[in-house]
Amino acid sequence: MKYFSLNKQSPIVNFKEATILGQAPDKGLYFPEHIPVHATNFIDQLKNLSKEEIAFRVMEPFVGDVIPADELYRIVCETVNFSFPLKWIHSTIASLELYHGPTFAFKDVGARFMSRCLSYFSKNQTNRITILVATSGDTGGAVANGFLGVEGIEVVILYPSGKVSPVQELQLTTCGENITALEVDGSFDDCQAMVKMAFADKDINNQMQLCSANSINVARWLSQQIYYFLAYQQWEDQTAPVIAVPSGNFGNLCAAMMAFKTGLPVKHFIAACNINDAVPAYLQTGMFSSKPTTATISNAMDVGNPSNFVRILEIMNQDYTSFSSLVSGYTISDETTIQTIREVYQQNNYLLDPHGAVAYAALHQYQQIHADAKGYIVETADPVKFPDAIKTAIGSEPLIPLAAMELFAKEKRSIPLKNEYASFKDYLLSR
Repeated sequence: MKYFSLNKQSPIVNFKEATILGQAPDKGLYFPEHIPVHATNFIDQLKNLSKEEIAFRVMEPFVGDVIPADELYRIVCETVNFSFPLKWIHSTIASLELYHGPTFAFKDVGARFMSRCLSYFSKNQTNRITILVATSGDTGGAVANGFLGVEGIEVVILYPSGKVSPVQELQLTTCGENITALEVDGSFDDCQAMVKMAFADKDINNQMQLCSANSINVARWLSQQIYYFLAYQQWEDQTAPVIAVPSGNFGNLCAAMMAFKTGLPVKHFIAACNINDAVPAYLQTGMFSSKPTTATISNAMDVGNPSNFVRILEIMNQDYTSFSSLVSGYTISDETTIQTIREVYQQNNYLLDPHGAVAYAALHQYQQIHADAKGYIVETADPVKFPDAIKTAIGSEPLIPLAAMELFAKEKRSIPLKNEYASFKDYLLSR
């Protein structure tokens, strides 16, 4: 498998090179030269396969020959060594719970897969790799956990000060060792912009080998396909599901759409957004325009200019008609999010986090028009990460898992950073 830059001004690379580089030299995102299609018998056999075998079969065509089969199998085994239950909330909406990993968030899958790929790739390298990652919530913790203690790799995380939840902040600021957290006086988009500028900065790249762990990285992005296949393994209905994905930077929905293109049965996709809704606006008008970021209670989705949108367009061959027929976009307010958490908890005894609630509200609205639709939401994070929103909705905070309790005994360690690229550059060059 080879990868090209969507800006089409950089050389073709393999999976290893695309993973290490993160972003192409021309600032474009890498995309596979062709989309592999799984054999029909693989889809038919899903219910009889182990999750490790499914993960291996999903990733093998995208990795190619740069990782031996036995090493890739070991990597995916470590990637999916926790549960991915599909639980029915009621008769027409299920929840794919992706928060049973070490940092209680769906990004554990991509971070674990990528960290282990990079660890394999860096075995014979003399230069240290520096991972730069911007986070709007869960990415930072997942990357910190995935790369903690990995030899030859340093991690620098940028996060917006005051705009991540307490548990999220502790997960990315209490690791120490090879993990550094920069607390930026700005938004997630500001953090992401600085990371992108660093990758294009010749001064920095002459002194450091940089790599990105955001969903712009192919290893992070493509490995998210795995849990959609694991969800279908558990899907009992005769018709394919409608899948509602809470969407911010759009890596998760983009991975789901790639899984669909490789052969995964899906009836329809829903891009469930909070008021940062550039993509739902595009689906209505056919014109894309980025928006200033607005802070919400579903903070991991507070992205005004989603990076992976260009990949989604490439998956759909730049065809607005086919895109808008496959995907519906919904904008869900904070008020509706809180109301949804409350009603689902009271009526179904199921506790949603704010991001899952956005997806649920969007799927529910879709079902008002398509009464026969059955589907599932992607529940991306444990409600414990959002105590204020949960307390507002149901009158009490969620129970804290023992693993999360340990975080509160640790000391937060972050470095304050001005919202200006010059300060970030100075910090990197001083390391």
